[in-house]
Amino acid sequence: MPIDSTKEFKPINISVLTISDTRTEATDKSGQVLAKKIKEKGHGLSHKQIVKDNKDDIKKILLEWCNDKNVDVILTTGGTGLTGRDTTPEALEEIKDKDIPGFGELFRLISYKKIGASTIQSRAMAVLAKGTYIFALPGSSGAVTDAWEDILKFQLDSRFAPCNFIELIPRLNEE
Repeated sequence: MPIDSTKEFKPINISVLTISDTRTEATDKSGQVLAKKIKEKGHGLSHKQIVKDNKDDIKKILLEWCNDKNVDVILTTGGTGLTGRDTTPEALEEIKDKDIPGFGELFRLISYKKIGASTIQSRAMAVLAKGTYIFALPGSSGAVTDAWEDILKFQLDSRFAPCNFIELIPRLNEE
């Protein structure tokens, strides 16, 4: 995947929200993986937080971060499965302005190559809300690594060609 070395790298600010009834800062491996990869790439980590699997609490934090001018992108990890407590996609449905269906489709294709048909249980998705990208990733450290290494590190790099999410940020709130 081509990085155009003649273009300038533009760091952005990314927030990480781990959605789990059981994880703590000490056991939040997926959130830690994302925070590390964000910093290694040269982006800023605006927020890192853990919230219980509660749709209203998830929405509240996401909307606060969407209204924070120091947040360009939000990565969530967890709550994308099929159990009764998994409500991340439902929270995103209620706050979104637009879907980014290609993200979930591409994520499941990548995941299928690693875990086979089990990927069908993932409801990974992406949306735009208030001019902020939100990517909902599964809760496993393997899944967040796959999403970052195979999709996000490229699409969140201003030098990635032929196009990337960063170059669209100034136009996301156009009317």
